[in-house]
Amino acid sequence: MSEKDRKIRVAISIGDYNGIGIEVILKTLQEKEITEFFTPVIFGSTKLLSYQKDRLKFDRINFQGIQDANQIVDGKINVVNLWKDQIDVHYGKVTKEAGEHAYQSLKAAAKSVSDGFTDVLVTAPINKDNIQSEEFHFPGHTEYLGEVWGGKPLMFLVSEKLRVGLVTQHIPISEVAKQINSKSVYAKIQQIHKSLIEDYAISKPKIAVLGLNPHAGDNGLLGSEEKEIISPVIERCINENQLVFGPYSADSFFNPSNLDAFDAVLAMYHDQGLVAFKTISFDEGVNYTAGLKFVRTSPDHGVAYDIAGKGIANEESFKEAIFSAIELYKNRNEYQELTKNVLQHIPLKLEKGDNKE
Repeated sequence: MSEKDRKIRVAISIGDYNGIGIEVILKTLQEKEITEFFTPVIFGSTKLLSYQKDRLKFDRINFQGIQDANQIVDGKINVVNLWKDQIDVHYGKVTKEAGEHAYQSLKAAAKSVSDGFTDVLVTAPINKDNIQSEEFHFPGHTEYLGEVWGGKPLMFLVSEKLRVGLVTQHIPISEVAKQINSKSVYAKIQQIHKSLIEDYAISKPKIAVLGLNPHAGDNGLLGSEEKEIISPVIERCINENQLVFGPYSADSFFNPSNLDAFDAVLAMYHDQGLVAFKTISFDEGVNYTAGLKFVRTSPDHGVAYDIAGKGIANEESFKEAIFSAIELYKNRNEYQELTKNVLQHIPLKLEKGDNKE
């Protein structure tokens, strides 16, 4: 099988194994026909995955244990064995060991993509506290991948109904207004615009921009950021022939008519966008890190310690994350193919006599 014809290889990091990450991974992969669509490559250990598989009684899942990403077998559920020791799982507990193993899994999975052994990365949820170390000192996956893959990552929450990007991500509310400026708002609009064209094949995307303050500032009564920063940026984008509108009041924006009218929404801060997104699209929502060289997605939920080990976690968001990653990868490749050498000069061969007066 040629490199071009092989199935897309999906690198999967296990996240915090005391949470629901491995459960939703296994529930997604238990369907017998799943490897007809892609080749899963899980970074962890066969012992750990087998332990959780046996607890869930998923007898139909068989693992292809390998020692390195260069040994991937297409059409199998590959598990790259990063460690040999038996892992003690403490469902619902925060442990240092789970954080260390979550980082090892993420690091190896991300490297497999940048090395070309896998094509896309799908990450199971981490605990942003216990994963912290001298090597991992980031607020989350998004910032880490921006460091190791390069680029300016955009947290882009996507579903069939809604796409939401953020100007600020994992920072305290007290810091939000300080980071809302013309440069940051314009940059995020451009990232969303670029992603909608290249990743989602939308030729002329329409983007809605939310205000920072209640009622979008009420003409300056409740804050000046809309008049002084956000509106001028929107005007600039319009002058650059982009369909950008707003600023809209966040408390009344997320209604069906607005969602149908726009291809994406830019929120100013984390909860402004994500509360609405998770309410509307919780079971099918996907966190996509746009703006990077490679495709990374994840489910839009966390480690869910409260239900870990109970076998009741919903895998739909993780499943959507995998198939979204595959679709994004294909869309990107198609866009690159269509735009490659578009302006390439083609010399014309003149027939004899064509250059005469």
